[in-house]
Amino acid sequence: MSNSGRPLSPHLSVYRWPITMTLSILHRITGVGLSVGLIVFAAWLIQAAAGPEQYQYFRVAMSHPIGIALLIAWTFAFFLHLGNGIRHLVWDVGYGFEKSQANASAYIVLVMAIVLTALFWVLKL
Repeated sequence: MSNSGRPLSPHLSVYRWPITMTLSILHRITGVGLSVGLIVFAAWLIQAAAGPEQYQYFRVAMSHPIGIALLIAWTFAFFLHLGNGIRHLVWDVGYGFEKSQANASAYIVLVMAIVLTALFWVLKL
């Protein structure tokens, strides 16, 4: 018996990757990322309380391109997590469960996170 023309089991390439699934995964990832960012935030507060010399070490580290990239990533994670949290609150009230509404709200949250992150960093400079 030969099954040469058929896959043995479904594969990821068979299915479309829905935006709602993407946002669900990103919500979990940003939650973990924000937890790590909270540790960095605590280190920032500790260094600020330790005095100007200690704070300067932290400031130099965060001024490095890797530090700036992390700060931008944490900003994006914050806005995405915030937007997705508001989206879930709307769902908790009982609205937005239709497929078209769920997809639209997912795109709105994603675009909002990108725009707010860009605005935050542009206006910061």
